[in-house]
Amino acid sequence: MQIDFHYYATYCAAYLAGYSHEECLAICYSAQFVDCCTRTLLSTINGPDSAATTQLKLEMMDARTDILGLQDITRIWASFHFLPRDLHADIKKGAHVYKEKYRMICGPNGDLLVKTVNLAKEKSLQAVGLAMHVLADTWAHQYFAGTPSQVINNTDYWFYELIPDEENPTDPETGSKNFTERRVTFRHNPVEKDDPEKGLYVGTIYQLQESSVMGLGHGRAGHLPDYSFMRYKYLPAWNDYKEIIKDNPSDYYKAFCQMVYAMKYLRGEYETFETERYDTKAVSPYEEEIRAILEKRQLDSSAEWKALGERLSGEEIPDFDEKRYCGEYADAKGEDKVSTFLGNFFSAALAQKGMVTDQIFKSGNLLAGYSVEYRKSKLLGIRDFILFVEQELKKRRSEAQS
Repeated sequence: MQIDFHYYATYCAAYLAGYSHEECLAICYSAQFVDCCTRTLLSTINGPDSAATTQLKLEMMDARTDILGLQDITRIWASFHFLPRDLHADIKKGAHVYKEKYRMICGPNGDLLVKTVNLAKEKSLQAVGLAMHVLADTWAHQYFAGTPSQVINNTDYWFYELIPDEENPTDPETGSKNFTERRVTFRHNPVEKDDPEKGLYVGTIYQLQESSVMGLGHGRAGHLPDYSFMRYKYLPAWNDYKEIIKDNPSDYYKAFCQMVYAMKYLRGEYETFETERYDTKAVSPYEEEIRAILEKRQLDSSAEWKALGERLSGEEIPDFDEKRYCGEYADAKGEDKVSTFLGNFFSAALAQKGMVTDQIFKSGNLLAGYSVEYRKSKLLGIRDFILFVEQELKKRRSEAQS
């Protein structure tokens, strides 16, 4: 997904969930900041390197592709953008390493989603926003995995866009929508722009190496999974080359309704968070408008979502500025950094990365490296969570003394 959904649509969902205007701004800012918090940005404010939630293209070009480098990439992308649906999926055939990668495939309503939402319970608004980013991406990025893999993430020439038939929009007998099929042409020049009118889209170039970063996530499919209007079908190898149809307008609407429900849970309206639950009742007065936004064939729907959000709250939604809170964090001294806006975001990011890595490791899968618990007991693993662990120990000592 892009800024239109992660920032403006998340604001709308938060407001419908009962948050105030100021709270909605903190939540939607944090949701979008997940796509901005790179090690490059962190280095400019002396932030914790391991709190990175995404990687720049230039960072990816320099990324190591040995075991440790691939584990580092996987920890970031699987934790925040391609949350695995089922780490224990029963796979009948294939080598062990293939099964590990298969179990990393992203999808909605998995056990890790429940853990992600629960992790934000009674935490900061930044934690809420981060969780909503992860939740939303489980819908947009399903069928792809947050670990480099040509066999899992590759696409080929058999990739078709399904475009609504404007002349005959519905079948008179069944009432179902009619679509025309158009083969997608993927270009590999990153400076070119997507052209939905001509069916020309930018995707990563095919590489023979199984673990090339070109095969990370939905890179081979370009930004198609990120566009709310997009419907497409293709034949992934992991599905035995059987046809997969992706309906983004439908999936994005479910994602929106699920965010409203999840944030009502986080506010305390429900005792437990359950999968397959969507607050269609709260969204129903705006369903027609929201579906129209999702269906509109344009690369960015920010203006439409922003207009809806401002009508809902009667307040102005400022444009997103990734540097808005950087000065506050950079200027804070010592322990005061933790209580800044970005300090709270970094704590949430480290907690999410720690939880996901721990669950992947406990499933017997080493693609994301060793877990926090394993690191503490065996003096192995990664240094991603040192700051978070220190904060938790300090918090527990303080609670014990009081």
